[in-house]
Amino acid sequence: MKKTINIRMMIVATVAVIFTALLCTVTYYKVFYDEMMGSLKEYTRLLSSTALMYDDEKLDKYAEVLSKDNIRLTIIDKDGKVTFDNEYNVSELNNHKTRAEIADAYKKGEGSSVRRSDTFKITNFYYAVKLEDGSVIRTARETRSIYGIFTHAFPLIFGIVVLLLIVCYIISHFLTKSIVKPIEEMAGKIIENIDNKEGFSTSKRVNTEGPENNVKGGAGVSKKAGRVESNNEVYRELEPVMDHIKLQHDDILKGAALRQEFTANVSHELKTPLTSISGYSELIENGMASEEDTRKFAAEIHRSSDRLLVLINDIIKLSELDSEGNVINFEKVNLYDIVLNCQAMMEPEAEKLEVIIKATGEDTFINANKTMMEELVYNLCDNAVRYNKPGGHVYIEVKDKTLSVRDDGIGVPTKYQERIFERFFRVDKSRSKKTGGTGLGLSIVKHIVELHSAKLKFESEAGKGTRVTVKF
Repeated sequence: MKKTINIRMMIVATVAVIFTALLCTVTYYKVFYDEMMGSLKEYTRLLSSTALMYDDEKLDKYAEVLSKDNIRLTIIDKDGKVTFDNEYNVSELNNHKTRAEIADAYKKGEGSSVRRSDTFKITNFYYAVKLEDGSVIRTARETRSIYGIFTHAFPLIFGIVVLLLIVCYIISHFLTKSIVKPIEEMAGKIIENIDNKEGFSTSKRVNTEGPENNVKGGAGVSKKAGRVESNNEVYRELEPVMDHIKLQHDDILKGAALRQEFTANVSHELKTPLTSISGYSELIENGMASEEDTRKFAAEIHRSSDRLLVLINDIIKLSELDSEGNVINFEKVNLYDIVLNCQAMMEPEAEKLEVIIKATGEDTFINANKTMMEELVYNLCDNAVRYNKPGGHVYIEVKDKTLSVRDDGIGVPTKYQERIFERFFRVDKSRSKKTGGTGLGLSIVKHIVELHSAKLKFESEAGKGTRVTVKF
């Protein structure tokens, strides 16, 4: 982590320093350009306003002075012919009428231009002014190009860049260390808590009240008052990260515990009917059962097989509902039709248990998966019938996109109601085995409700009955 931050900070610093160096070079050249043109403009205007132009002797002497300052003086007549030049023989120079600065001077009274030579890496600055007689006086100065200036200054610039990078590296090293230290302390404390199996508190709240609990950091995590406490220097900005890590850790532990419990419950639930089937079939195979016992054992094997199939089907359904990769197809479904079909399907079983099913309501269309809705209604009605009493009733009502299944059966004690949707949880295990319940029905209902973004409400009172409401 330190290495990554160091590298990134050095990359940023390097880019910034190099960019600054280049920007300074370009800015310097711009200032240099303006200053160069300004000085040439002053020289040219001064010469054009004096009588030197018309006194050859004085002009020659002044031209010598200009040569010492590396300034070239040229006079061009109105036809573009060079009549005077302090550096070159005028007979060797061609017509200057088409030169940019000369052409501008003829038209506008003054002109300037810059011409660069990539071969010699030099730049020539020109400034020209038109005289009263139509001729033009021009001054020029030769200097290095921006590339030449940069090349000349490169060793110095390179040295400064290297020095700045060394300083940046030293600063970034200590800065990175100060930034990462609190994070490492926090991570170490979290790992220590996990190794010691202390876990994390379940509250999201961070204690930042009071001088003794003021979170300058908050690397330590404890269970005290269900809050995250601080023992080390950590940034306040990291507190939400700590909370997030804490919650993730809690979720992982909870998920692991649920998977372990589910595996144990599945093994136990499968073992019971398989043991019965194996035991009874072994007695029949060894001829140890009479004809009457054989029929009884066969009925028991059949019952255990049915229980096994129901259990396996429920486990498969739960697995499908848990799978995140499955695509759920939603369609327009009449919830009341599903209720009426479920009533017709459940009535034979209800008659055996002496329970009466009544369905009321109206056509209610919702956007849902039809198969899941049939499963949801069936599981709620099946539970209401199984956990009822002779002469009991099951009332199913559909209204305003709300499904309500109510019974006047045995009910659920208050202390068990929080766990009623857990997998394999049964209030009365002996009754569940007798009626063939798997303990997965309400868990399947809860999953289906969540997948349809509906609201589930469970109300029950021991000895009086239960009401389960699903609001779509």
